[in-house]
Amino acid sequence: MSKTRLNIFIEPDHAKRLRQLAALKGETKSAIVAAALSSYLSPDGADRREAALASRLDRLSNQFGRLERDQTILIETLALFIRYTLSVSAPLPEAHQKAARAQGRLRFNQFVDQLGRHLQRGGSLVRQVHEEIFPDEGCFFGQADDNEDQGSAGSEDHDAEAAPHDG
Repeated sequence: MSKTRLNIFIEPDHAKRLRQLAALKGETKSAIVAAALSSYLSPDGADRREAALASRLDRLSNQFGRLERDQTILIETLALFIRYTLSVSAPLPEAHQKAARAQGRLRFNQFVDQLGRHLQRGGSLVRQVHEEIFPDEGCFFGQADDNEDQGSAGSEDHDAEAAPHDG
């Protein structure tokens, strides 16, 4: 089979990348350009690129949907907690406010420490609560197999809950 010789001009960056790829793959630059041109000119090449793009867009849409759902859960949880806290907390007399602020700082520091430990482990309280409520529904976060150790969430997550609440 005879081949036609072409002299082309490409950007210096493209030439450098082509040279690196040829060295890495052990192919000639001509073979790489011919394969790329063949793929580009293939009648079904556009369909494959479109299918790959559609698949990526679907995956991104699913991820955004999960993020939106998780954000809604977070906002609703926070709103309910704030409403509950404000409705059951009685105002403190002036004499007790200094001690209450000190206790609040201590509790907040414990909360931040506990949050740091929880995030380091990669745990998800939302996932844990959902699995407690709906144990038969698998893939809440769209992952079929979690490698997280759900059983280890016990001791450290409940440290602050076990602490006595002076209020």
